[in-house]
Amino acid sequence: MSVLWTQVALAGLWGGLVAVERKAFLQAMLSRPLVASTVMGLLLNDVPSGLGVGLLLELFFLGTANLGASLPENDTLAATATSAAACTMTLASGAGSTPAIWSLAVLLFIGMGRVGRRADRLLEGYSARLARVALASAEAGDLTRAMRQNLWGMWPHFAVYGVLTSLCALAGFFVEPVLQSLPPMLVRGLAWAWPAMASVAAAIAAQGSHARKAPLYAALGAAAVTVAVVLYVLQGHDA
Repeated sequence: MSVLWTQVALAGLWGGLVAVERKAFLQAMLSRPLVASTVMGLLLNDVPSGLGVGLLLELFFLGTANLGASLPENDTLAATATSAAACTMTLASGAGSTPAIWSLAVLLFIGMGRVGRRADRLLEGYSARLARVALASAEAGDLTRAMRQNLWGMWPHFAVYGVLTSLCALAGFFVEPVLQSLPPMLVRGLAWAWPAMASVAAAIAAQGSHARKAPLYAALGAAAVTVAVVLYVLQGHDA
């Protein structure tokens, strides 16, 4: 197994950029799981993994809400970390992207959303202090210093989330041999877990819409996703 450090660096660069975009700059929805994961796949030459992970996590986090002063899980870090790991696992395998790889990546790295929430809390104090300094500089008429302070406030987010994403991309290279050593039955189970997870994510997204018939929509969405994936797989076996 050889680690491609260029891929690890690219993953960290994109992870840091979308972390800044999510928090302080532009905010053009590039940090949404679907976009962040798909672009990650494009950068790492594995669009199917990026798109597959992004679709599932977009549905999953669509049903979450920011209640009061509580911070939600960092869906951006969860997306970049999981998609980067899936892409590097595919790269290390030398074969095509598979649902088993996507499932394993999600199971192992979706928890990075909670890690990101903890990092958000730790960085809030630093950002708040810089914001007060920048405001004082602006009130004193020193706009250049105020702008500089705002820029410095972005760097910790870029560095922290970039490093975390790179570590997950690096981990993908080491997880892939473990996947190869699993019994074929377990690998098939991971592949079939993908439509199950997609069904759950679709149900969570529908339930989170707070529509009057949300439970019905959730059940129908989960059933539709399950049937569509099963038919697709069966068609592939027949071919």
